[in-house]
Order: sequence, then C-alpha cells, then structure tokens
Amino acid sequence: MAVKYFLLNPEKKSLSKDEIQQIESNKTGLSETIWSAREQKAKEVFEEECTLKHTFGRIIVKANLQSKNEHSFSDGTKIRLERQFNNFNRRETQPVNAIVISADNIPTGSEILIGHNALHDSNKIFSYKSKSPDIQYFSLPEYDCFAWRNSEGKLQPMSNFEFGLRVFKPYEGNIAGIKPMQIKNVLYITTGKFKGLVCHTVEASDYTIIYQGTDGKEAQVIRIRHSDDEDFDREEVQAISHYLTDGVSSGTLLIGLTVSDCKTLN
Repeated sequence: MAVKYFLLNPEKKSLSKDEIQQIESNKTGLSETIWSAREQKAKEVFEEECTLKHTFGRIIVKANLQSKNEHSFSDGTKIRLERQFNNFNRRETQPVNAIVISADNIPTGSEILIGHNALHDSNKIFSYKSKSPDIQYFSLPEYDCFAWRNSEGKLQPMSNFEFGLRVFKPYEGNIAGIKPMQIKNVLYITTGKFKGLVCHTVEASDYTIIYQGTDGKEAQVIRIRHSDDEDFDREEVQAISHYLTDGVSSGTLLIGLTVSDCKTLN
C-alpha cells in the first residue's frame, strides 16, 4: 500500500487578499511587457524587405504566426486571444493572413489569404533566418492561396476561385422565432462571370476563410473553386439555378454567411 508523507512548515504565513492581488498584478504586468517587446520585434521584422524569389506555380509569403491571437475594439483597444487552448477548429485558430514577397501577377507587399493548413513545415523556408520567432517565410503552391487585397484595399479572389454567399429559405409558418433553413450545395456567386447568380455546387465546397480584417477584427469570406479552363480538374460549380436566382432577386430567399446574418439581397 502506497504511503504519502506531508511536511508542514509552521512558520509559513498566509497572504492577505491585497498581497495576492499585488502578486497577480505584477505577473500580469511582466507578461504584458514581454509580449509588448515581442510584438514590437515582430513588427520591425515584418516590415523588412526580402529578396526571396518564387518558382513556377508557387508564391513566396511572410506571415505573422500570432496574427489571429489579438482583437481590436472600435476605440483602438487591443486584447490578446489565446485561441489555441480551447478551440480545435483550425480554420479559426490558424493564421491565414500573409504578405506577398514574390509571385506572378500579384504585386510585392500585397496582403493575401491562404489555406489554414498552408503554413506547414513542408512549405516553410528554413534557410531564410528570421530575427523574430513569430515571423516566418513560406513557399506556397498557388492552389493554397485564395484571395488578395489590391491597391484600393478591395479583397478579390485568386485565379480559379470565386466568392459567394449561402442561400437560405425563411420559415413561413405561424411559430415565432424559427430560423431560416440553409439550402444545401448552392451559392449566390458575388464575383466573376457568375456574379449575381445562384449556382449548384459539389458537396461541401463552400469553404469559409476566417481571417483578420483591416480593422483588427475577425472577418469571413466564402470561396469556391471555379475556372474557365476546361482542363481544370477541381471545378466545384455544377449548374446555374435561375429559379433560385429569381428567389434571391425577389427577396423570397435570403443570402449571407450564416443563418444569423442572412438577409434579402436589397
């Protein structure tokens, strides 16, 4: 049978509530000082120019691995979010904002949105040393890059991608508080040649990019694969639904990212 022994120090005294609060305050202040210095160093490294050059079919980017761990309020106040400890949804926890260093058809310095699993060691450039542990450099395949922000600050899809919104049918019964129902495997396309049309899609093709907006708050955009190239083997748009398009245009159907924010077209 296992036996445990406890040694008690009779000279040990309990701390008062004020002393405990002071210790916690000191630890919080020290932590904030460390993170502040780390963030300042990351900012300096992030603004440095890089001489890396991409190869065919790839894009060189730099990313701040802590970019999703902070939130800005309307008054400019920032708080730190420790997403990694209580959230297993990698779309919400992994950074997807990056800056282009070298690419075809995208200016250097442009913001780009990438896949939530793209910043993996298989794409990391280990030979390019960073002075900050939070700033890393990657060579990504183009199919892992979904959108970029142009000089006007507008977010637009990369080649072979389009943006869209989900389509919802409102409840028409007599019970109050019933939420609209999403119509599965259809999207209202908001970019490209299908803009303004509702299209049938392959199953589970409406991938939501969860990224940090320019205001420091979390934002979302839905992307779907589409290309005019007949040899494109990842096409996800199957057909145009004029019936559902008329429903959206007339206001009998709703569009949005989720059931909580869906509304009529106008």
